[in-house]
Amino acid sequence: QVQLAESGGGLVQAGGSLRLSCAISGRTFSSEFEGWFRQAPGKERDFVATIRPNGGYRYYADSLKGRFTISRDNAKNTVYLQMNSLKPEDTAIYYCAVTTSQWVGVPVARRQYDYWGQGTQVTVSS
Repeated sequence: QVQLAESGGGLVQAGGSLRLSCAISGRTFSSEFEGWFRQAPGKERDFVATIRPNGGYRYYADSLKGRFTISRDNAKNTVYLQMNSLKPEDTAIYYCAVTTSQWVGVPVARRQYDYWGQGTQVTVSS
């Protein structure tokens, strides 16, 4: 089992920044990728970014490249999502997720992730 706990969400003005944290505990050695998704009201849960815990390979949704950065602190078993130049359309619940399976290619679909956090709300005001 893997447990995930997100933090760092909140209310920010457009153009501002936030850093989300995801503390990972349990069978952390089984993680293949650790990622972030987001879900706006009435919409699907969309892929944001993902990172390999061993080696640090990173992959982003095309629309978010340059504004969002995923990183990992191995000593703390924590994954971060730094979000800059935030826009009102970034408003969503942000979820941290882990996949323990080996996939062909980078896992970007919700169904490919086994474990999920409870989510943290990010609201960007205009």
